Amino acid sequence: MPMSEHGDPKQSMNSGEALSEEMSSAVYLRAVKSFLAKGRKREAYELLQSAVVKYDDDPFLLSYFGYLTAFIAGKYRNGIESCKLAITLFEKKVLSDEENNETKLNAVLYLNLGRTYLAWGKKKDAVDTLQKGLRFDKQNKELLAELAKLGIRKFIPISFLDRSNPINDLVGKMLRKSSDQKSKKD
Repeated sequence: MPMSEHGDPKQSMNSGEALSEEMSSAVYLRAVKSFLAKGRKREAYELLQSAVVKYDDDPFLLSYFGYLTAFIAGKYRNGIESCKLAITLFEKKVLSDEENNETKLNAVLYLNLGRTYLAWGKKKDAVDTLQKGLRFDKQNKELLAELAKLGIRKFIPISFLDRSNPINDLVGKMLRKSSDQKSKKD
C-alpha cells in the first residue's frame, strides 16, 4: 500500500479508493509490510500496537506484533507468546475452514517467531522454528535467507565422508536435482 509522506496509511489512498475510519486488518497488514520493506520497524510497531487492539484474533498482525515487540521493545517473552498465539490461531482457522489451502502462509508465522528467537539471542530455537516453517513452504525465500544468515549448512549426504569429498558433492547434486524435479511435479 502506498504511504503518504508522513507514513500515515489513512492518508495514502489511490484515486477512487475510499478508506473508512476503521481500517481493516488487511489494510493494517499491508501498511506494516510496507513499513518493514522500507526498514521502518519502529513505525510498523507503533501501527501494530493499535491494530492488535482492534484485531486481537488476526494471526498475521499478532505474528508481526510479536516479532517487533521483541525487536523494538526488547520484550522477548511477550513477543514469543504473541508469535506462538498467532500460530495457534492460524492453525485453528485452517482446521475450521475445510476449503482453505493457505498452509504456505503458515511459514510467515514461523519466520516471525524465528526472528523473535533471534532477537532474544536464542539461535537454536530460531533455527528449529525456521526449519519448521520450511515444512509449510520449502521455497520461502525469507526463511531460507534467515537460515543462510545463521550459517546453517545443508546436510552431508554421506556423513562418514568429508563434506568436500567429491562423492558427497556428486550425491548432493543428484539429491537436489531429484527433489527439484519432485517439487516441480507438485
